[in-house]
Amino acid sequence: MQIATILNYIDNGHMALPEFQRGYVWGGDQVRGLFGSLYRRHPVGGLLVWATQSEGAQHRGDHELAPGVVKLLLDGQQRITSLYGVIRGHPPQFFDGNEKAFAGLHFHMGREEFQFYQPIMMRDDPLWIDVTALLKAGNDGLGSIITSLSTSPEHAPQLSDYVSRLSKLLGIRDIDLHIEEITGGDMTLDVVVDIFNKVNSGGTKLSKGDLALAKICADWPQARTEMKVQLGKWRQAGYDFSLDWLLRSVNTVLTGEAKFLHLHGKTAPEVQDALKRASRHIDTALNLISGRLGLDHDRVLFGRGAVSVMARYLDQRTGPMDQKERDKLLFWYVQAGMWGRFSGSTESFIDADLEALDAGGLDRMLDILRLWHGGLRVEPGHFTGWNLGARFYPVLYLLTRMAEAKDWGNGLPLKAGMLGKLSQLEVHHIFPKARLYEAGYGRAEVNAIANFCFLTKRANLDILDDRPEAYFPAIEERHPGALSSQWVPMDPQLWRIENYADFLAARRELLAKATNDLLADLLHGETERWLATAAPVHTSAAIVSGPADANEEAALSALQQWVADQGLPSGVMAYEIVTVESGEQAAVLDVAWPNGLRQELTEAVALVVGADPAVITLANANGFRCFADADAFKAYVTKEIVGEPVAA
Repeated sequence: MQIATILNYIDNGHMALPEFQRGYVWGGDQVRGLFGSLYRRHPVGGLLVWATQSEGAQHRGDHELAPGVVKLLLDGQQRITSLYGVIRGHPPQFFDGNEKAFAGLHFHMGREEFQFYQPIMMRDDPLWIDVTALLKAGNDGLGSIITSLSTSPEHAPQLSDYVSRLSKLLGIRDIDLHIEEITGGDMTLDVVVDIFNKVNSGGTKLSKGDLALAKICADWPQARTEMKVQLGKWRQAGYDFSLDWLLRSVNTVLTGEAKFLHLHGKTAPEVQDALKRASRHIDTALNLISGRLGLDHDRVLFGRGAVSVMARYLDQRTGPMDQKERDKLLFWYVQAGMWGRFSGSTESFIDADLEALDAGGLDRMLDILRLWHGGLRVEPGHFTGWNLGARFYPVLYLLTRMAEAKDWGNGLPLKAGMLGKLSQLEVHHIFPKARLYEAGYGRAEVNAIANFCFLTKRANLDILDDRPEAYFPAIEERHPGALSSQWVPMDPQLWRIENYADFLAARRELLAKATNDLLADLLHGETERWLATAAPVHTSAAIVSGPADANEEAALSALQQWVADQGLPSGVMAYEIVTVESGEQAAVLDVAWPNGLRQELTEAVALVVGADPAVITLANANGFRCFADADAFKAYVTKEIVGEPVAA
């Protein structure tokens, strides 16, 4: 069938996209490649469609299907969507993705190449023509270009070549694409989804979650939309979860397993009910974590895999939890987060914990955790990490909230829900960065966790770059006990910059004791059983990158927004590279896309600003392409992902 006819079929409702298909994921590079191949008349592959009755056919979009038989695209969505977008100048009705991927495609009549519009490169060169404008106008558009070039002494001699090339470009609409149909009474939706999954395992790759969701959508077409609505509610509350994560939580609640294959065979009503239950239990878990532990936003929510396990735990019990059971569950959550239980092979660890839960409940889960890690008591050495990506950064936040550490500006406890922009909590460097750098300390020492505390924005602004020996006495005089409430050693000699290393060591002792005291408080008398053995301190694990303060984190957030504006997925902030044997952090990358900016289509990438060469080597060994600054990363995204040339 000719491409022009295929597009007409889409317009009149004779061809559509099945509901279980995911959205458009191609970028500019793939679109350019497709048109380059078609222009040169290279093969681009055929289409696979399911020919079925339009009545009752579940399709993407809210447009009506034509009566009779409709062809639902099983293989070829990315190609057909790209062709439609470029030739028609707008996306098809079933579109779900980034329109920038096919907007502004241009063709150079001299070099016979395709590029996306770049003003500096193209505006003074009449040989660049808008592909969409030409294909929409047809021969009329060709005529206007010929008229314009025929008056140019520079280009008139090559006019016949240009006309031939433009005619060849127009001929793309008439290229035949082979269409293979599957049809027949035995082609149920389940059978078709199985075919779809097998076909797509060799094409535009889908995650295991995508494949499982396609199967679910066969019986419950609104599943993807319903899950996205729920994710949107959590996003508004400050928690950014992925579709795969929610589906895994649904899986744990429904089947007691982590692997998506266990969802196969579950009915639509079962999955719908499991989504409601999982969402309710996740809400409960987040409220417990926020209300009791003070971990009230996405940045400090460590151990996300643990929330999926908590959802299963809450689903399996009956009646309300008492205080002791609630706190013990939260004790397990904190321990799982501190030691990176779900930072590596998430699926296998969730399965192990679900098995332990079924075998012996919460106590068995804690036994498994203790045996895996070698102990659960916190030691001062665990606070030797640095930057906002270190695992004990959320622990410091937890201590601040649970122990009601006092602000150094007003002397009030730093509780959640304080009103006013200047009452929001910020990370404060106790010894100012500028002073430490002047004294010759390196980035890791300057940004040590033990040099962090949380203050209101107002207090942080008032202190600025004062040395502790200068501003500590005034704080203690105005608000007695405010310093010690933030675990500051009270020996004035340690407040001097030449004694900074001793200050860090002393504060780590205080932080470790405070953490163990709060953990003991969660155990309600079972301290000896669970905190008798110290957790090992792995001194070989070096945290060598990651955001160091609120300003760096804000810059990374701005970069994330820029990426989102390109229609691309958000990266993982403070991405952990984990030592397999111990589960310890080996490095933290500022922001990373482990599945690529085009999921499974492009390489894993990461931004590591000002990182030690060791972190780049480690990241490369783990399959990441690294960028040392935001400008280089943006140039990569613009040229290689979005597909626009970078201006010189």
